[in-house]
Amino acid sequence: MSGIWGNNIKVSIFGESHGKGIGVVIDGLKGGITLNLEEINREMQRRAPGKSKLTTSRKEKDQFEILSGYFNDQTTGTPLCAVIYNTNQRSKDYEKTKSMMRPGHADYTGYVKYFGANDYRGGGHFSGRITAPLVFAGAVAKQILEKKNIWIGSHIKSIGTIEEDGFDDVNVKEKVLKELTYKEFPVIDHEKGNIMKETILKAKAELDSVGGIIETAIVNLPVGVGSPFFDSIESKLSHMLFSIPGVKGVEFGEGFSITKMKGSEANDEYFIEDGEIKTFTNNNGGILGGISNGMPIIFKVALKPTPSIGKMQRSVHIEKRENINMEIEGRHDPCIVPRAVPVVEAAAAIALLDLLVEKEGIGWMI
Repeated sequence: MSGIWGNNIKVSIFGESHGKGIGVVIDGLKGGITLNLEEINREMQRRAPGKSKLTTSRKEKDQFEILSGYFNDQTTGTPLCAVIYNTNQRSKDYEKTKSMMRPGHADYTGYVKYFGANDYRGGGHFSGRITAPLVFAGAVAKQILEKKNIWIGSHIKSIGTIEEDGFDDVNVKEKVLKELTYKEFPVIDHEKGNIMKETILKAKAELDSVGGIIETAIVNLPVGVGSPFFDSIESKLSHMLFSIPGVKGVEFGEGFSITKMKGSEANDEYFIEDGEIKTFTNNNGGILGGISNGMPIIFKVALKPTPSIGKMQRSVHIEKRENINMEIEGRHDPCIVPRAVPVVEAAAAIALLDLLVEKEGIGWMI
């Protein structure tokens, strides 16, 4: 069970979707860090369910309780542990389908790996519900990064076939990134955003779901963060990003599109401005040789359509070993993309903090 991540900042998550609670332990934080608990709560509410017709009707307040590692308004330097209690489960929705392997879910793989002992209710530990502790850890990491003027922000680049323009990958500003974090549906183009919402509601009415792409930018990251090969920025970020349920693709800069360019087009040429070395373009997403080059870090994350849909689907009954047709009941997101935005940012913040502590040492955090 790979429930622990990190070299310098270690993050451990625990819990199940319909268990008593879910939580996180963060090890490696320096003592003496004052946290803005209201800001952590704001990040949690960005992810919380049950706020609009675009999300699941399951209502969880996602209020966290810090159990250890925080005293007199400061981190103590010992592991920071927080728990989020589950308050709105409807486990009976899963009783009659517990032996039916839901298409697109981890029911079958989890059943085999854990010898049938996995918690099937709401996906158990495979559930997107477990991203709430990640957001808590990411909110802590974000605050430490922001004190060093490093900012992370995202927008919904596409839902289904509806797509808006991406960030200005050379000149994206922290003001834009900050503003996006306060939007309930974070898009740059309001009109495109409305069409995206209509696409989600249409899929919901048809008992179906849609996926999409989140584009994230990180600004003011110093030059020289990351290492070649196994601890590259791409490697570390991708490791965390692919831990988010539903993520099926990650690309940096121009990603797959860079294959259509010639070297003369793909190379980011340098220039000096006010004593700083910059590049005219940012096709490589601010990373060369696995190391930050001072330009904005730009990456995109592809999320699949929510697998829980109301349409009839073919599957198998694992106990009876027979083919079946099944409909999935319960409360589900017709699109997980809007609620995944703060999760993607949290994953990026955790990975960056780990890399920066590796480069600068634990004292860098204050």
